[in-house]
Amino acid sequence: MHIINNITELRAQVRAWRDAREEVGLVPTMGNLHGGHMTLVDEARERSDRVVVSIFVNPTQFGPEEDFDAYPRTLESDCEQLAGAGVDVVFAPTVEEMYPGGGGLSTVVDVPALSGILCGATRPGHFQGVATVVAKLLNVVAPDMAVFGRKDYQQLMVIRRMARDLNMPVQIVGAPVARESDGLAMSSRNVYLGEDERARAPALNRALRDAAARLAAGERDFAAIEAAGSEAIAEAGFRPDYFRIRRPGDLGDPTGSEEELIVLGAGWLGRARLIDNVAVRL
Repeated sequence: MHIINNITELRAQVRAWRDAREEVGLVPTMGNLHGGHMTLVDEARERSDRVVVSIFVNPTQFGPEEDFDAYPRTLESDCEQLAGAGVDVVFAPTVEEMYPGGGGLSTVVDVPALSGILCGATRPGHFQGVATVVAKLLNVVAPDMAVFGRKDYQQLMVIRRMARDLNMPVQIVGAPVARESDGLAMSSRNVYLGEDERARAPALNRALRDAAARLAAGERDFAAIEAAGSEAIAEAGFRPDYFRIRRPGDLGDPTGSEEELIVLGAGWLGRARLIDNVAVRL
């Protein structure tokens, strides 16, 4: 496995793979890898001949009061995991490499129809930062496919819409949510949970599954189901951000005639902001 820090070298490596008619998969990450990330790597490995994993803590997707400086940087242990998983290249650029001249960009990528709702309502600018850095990574690596986790469902939808709208020649793959044995979605921010908070954390997934079960049973009072879910996670100690039922294709409000819906929730538990979602077929 090679660790590459600059764009020119990475592009040369990808060109060599292209010359050999090998397909390339990309798994973008911010590092601090866990089992959920490794399932994304496995998905990319199954679908492509070569796998690039990027490790880059992207400053433009963090708000001024968020945890950019505190976000765990664990490059050495991350690379050990990735080497064991058969990854071909780790792309670990500096901020200067990705944002020459500093973070003040003149060009950004925005998907306004999806960026200002749900997580975007309380994290202004977050998805603009995500879309911009992912567009840059797709431009640098030029993969045939890129894998993202469905835990960050809104992010997945933003990236799919961006790739579609900008005619990017890449398949965006959504991998299933990886969970701990008690249902908690795996996340790099789970390390922020204290012992008591960790015991309470699965309540978010339980509330989402309860809401999905009510929908599957035929209930259509969406506001009441959402209110009950928000109350349930608050009783477990969360400071709820949102608990919403949406259409999975465009994250719009349901009309009552859908065959599928998705229930999404987010909230603070101590220092950790946790998100999760559950899809339901009606």
